[in-house]
Amino acid sequence: MDGWYVDARCINCDTARQLAPGLIGEAGGRSRILRPPDDETETRHLHAAVFACPTRSIRPAPGQADRALDPFPMPLDDGVLLCGHNSPRTAGANSYLLKRPSGAQMMIDTPRRSRRLAERYAASGPVTDVLLTHRDHAAHGRRYADHFGARLWIHEGDLDAAPDADRVIRGLEPVEIGEGVTAHPLPGHTRGSVLYLADDRYCFTGDSFYWSRATGDLDVAESVTWYSIEELADSLARTAGRLRFEWILPGHGDRRRLPADEMSRRLRALAERTRRLRPRPVDFTAVRW
Repeated sequence: MDGWYVDARCINCDTARQLAPGLIGEAGGRSRILRPPDDETETRHLHAAVFACPTRSIRPAPGQADRALDPFPMPLDDGVLLCGHNSPRTAGANSYLLKRPSGAQMMIDTPRRSRRLAERYAASGPVTDVLLTHRDHAAHGRRYADHFGARLWIHEGDLDAAPDADRVIRGLEPVEIGEGVTAHPLPGHTRGSVLYLADDRYCFTGDSFYWSRATGDLDVAESVTWYSIEELADSLARTAGRLRFEWILPGHGDRRRLPADEMSRRLRALAERTRRLRPRPVDFTAVRW
């Protein structure tokens, strides 16, 4: 449509639809262009989708996307940037840069690996820590940590995915890993899933839960829970009362900002709903984006 198209490599990871709602939709298990951009703002949204897409499937025809319109790392607010350039080796997961009062940054999960991108991310502040939420997102952790001279973190339950991690989170209790930043073990999606809570404002959930546009609420990806939906229900029940945040920032699924009291209410309700779920076969097509 108007020269833009989505090619057959699309893996339906939802990344592009998060960044260009109204311009990109879903049909037949993959993204599709709904209409061309109408103005400069929509053109920038579409290019954000282009440069985030892990398979580089969103393309103008003919020609290449304008690299000058690559917005990443892209501020979500004054404390967090979206890395973009999602990696096919993490199934297209989102990754983030968390800014700290010192001017340093923490990277939560990792984008696609390249020296050029690493230099772009470090331009907004030195990266001191790379925080992995779980095994599925560990692909580039060591290389990014080494490039930055940063510490690599993972939970012991997923340690075999990053056996050379510098810091290992153990057990089920929350652990303060930096000023204002706490790791909360949340086994369920995988044995070693962790969420990271920062400043009682940002909640980086990995693949444990996310904001679903389909349900208009917090949700769990029950159809792609690798370890145990019952364990995830227990984790949410144990953790919900300890968390206070405004932003949900997942690896897969959409982001959302709401008042902290409303997020708390929705998280408690999610814990109750998850307790009623039962194991089911893995089915990527059943995720409620």
